[in-house]
Amino acid sequence: MSKVHTINDMDMRTVKVLLTLMVIFAMNINAQNRQDSRVLVAYFSATGTTAKAAERLAHITGGALYEIRPETAYTSADLDWHDSSSRSSVEMKDPAARPAITGGRVDMALYDTVYIGYPIWWDAAPRVVNTFIESVSLEGKTVIPFATSGGSSINGSVSALRRSYPNIRWQDGRLLNGMSEKAIRAWVEKSADGK
Repeated sequence: MSKVHTINDMDMRTVKVLLTLMVIFAMNINAQNRQDSRVLVAYFSATGTTAKAAERLAHITGGALYEIRPETAYTSADLDWHDSSSRSSVEMKDPAARPAITGGRVDMALYDTVYIGYPIWWDAAPRVVNTFIESVSLEGKTVIPFATSGGSSINGSVSALRRSYPNIRWQDGRLLNGMSEKAIRAWVEKSADGK
């Protein structure tokens, strides 16, 4: 005995097929946008906080993720800002300090927009970020800083970066602590428009 299909059964199957096709289509568009993305999200993270922000930003922008890794990782003793002889304290007191970085070189020719992320140390970007900036060509790129901080704003660090590298086309930076995905998306869109 054959099964009798009602119009509702047929309509439901048609809806399921259409929904499946729409999902596949959306996934293909998203994958194509990621392939076409000329965005790099480079970041330094000592404790993982900035890494999480960078991952969210890379997801939202479809950009490639690149970790700025110091040749010698920072220990908790190195990060003790109460200790004036800790590694981070010594580096931040010396504007010429450039801690060595490790990892593969990034082909900057692949990118038009570069987000650079870091934790705020002493109202500035950690010196390892300067090492990265000085090791790549950012000529002709739009560079957008982002940061994480327990209490400082990003303004002092962005001003210092602009003074140190006046030939870079900087956009305004943003702290990403606790920002919702919606708020990050709005900032990314505004930054892409050059605002």
